[in-house]
Amino acid sequence: MTTLACAMPAEPNPSSDSTVAAPDSRSLSYLAHFGLAEAPFGLTPDTDFFFTSPPHQEALNTLLYALENGEGFIKIVGQVGTGKTLLCRTLLASLPTHCRAVYLPNPALEPDGILFAVAEEMGIQLTGAESHYHVHKAILSRLIALAQQQLHVVLIVDEAQAIPLASLETIRLLSNLETEKRKLLTIVLFGQPELDERLDAVPQLKTRISFHDRLRPLTRAELPRYLDHRLARAGYAVGRGSPFSAPSVGLLYQASRGVPRVVNVIAHKALMLAYGRGVWHVDRRDMRLAARDTLAARPLRRAGRWAAGVLALCAAAGGLYLASLT
Repeated sequence: MTTLACAMPAEPNPSSDSTVAAPDSRSLSYLAHFGLAEAPFGLTPDTDFFFTSPPHQEALNTLLYALENGEGFIKIVGQVGTGKTLLCRTLLASLPTHCRAVYLPNPALEPDGILFAVAEEMGIQLTGAESHYHVHKAILSRLIALAQQQLHVVLIVDEAQAIPLASLETIRLLSNLETEKRKLLTIVLFGQPELDERLDAVPQLKTRISFHDRLRPLTRAELPRYLDHRLARAGYAVGRGSPFSAPSVGLLYQASRGVPRVVNVIAHKALMLAYGRGVWHVDRRDMRLAARDTLAARPLRRAGRWAAGVLALCAAAGGLYLASLT
């Protein structure tokens, strides 16, 4: 990471984007420098940092409403880095008391693997030699027993775009488990936009989705509030004013396009650069260097080159005008 190393010659040379969560002495000094109790822009989906932007709050409200009403299928889609896993973790922490979660963080499994994973998460003892039919029957028996205890099971699948088509059919069959009065299992799928394409191939499942939401990146107006929220949650004294200058926030939005994960990587590096200079405010240069050092960042426009181009065009236009007069 050349740019950061140049900005902090006295510090060890950090290594690419992984420095976001590096727990070394430099990080401790960095936290103390800004008066932070923990790193504000880590990449781990920590529910303490959940930011209630309109689409995220709306999606969470939709999920909780659907669970309260025993809906069968719910889908949440968003592009990489928009906070699906953090929303998923927040849902897990916010489940109604009558709900019991079955969480599959890695669903890239064959049909039998999906069934065994669900059964194990429900506490069903298996030898591994059971047939597909017997595992399915054991899951049904456990769901009925839990329903008799007034407990509703919620199957939460993260990275659902990775589910093989055959396994999607298995999940559809699980959604059939019901009594005469209600569903025994609610299924929530979190995935990237590719999930929609996969569901097109299983119309029997797609038509069962009763609620769905789509996450989006932060808007330009939401970005300062997002930064302040994460800083405050990390222990920053908000009364000191934001360490990010208004121009630097504008550059951050350009470079990140409002994608929270990219925002976190660039913002962390920009703070590191300010710390390396011994100052408490991130300026435009810090943000440009941080963005340039981030692979996922969009290249920033060069203001100087743009201005020079405008001046050249103006000079050319002026020359043509004068020539027309002579």
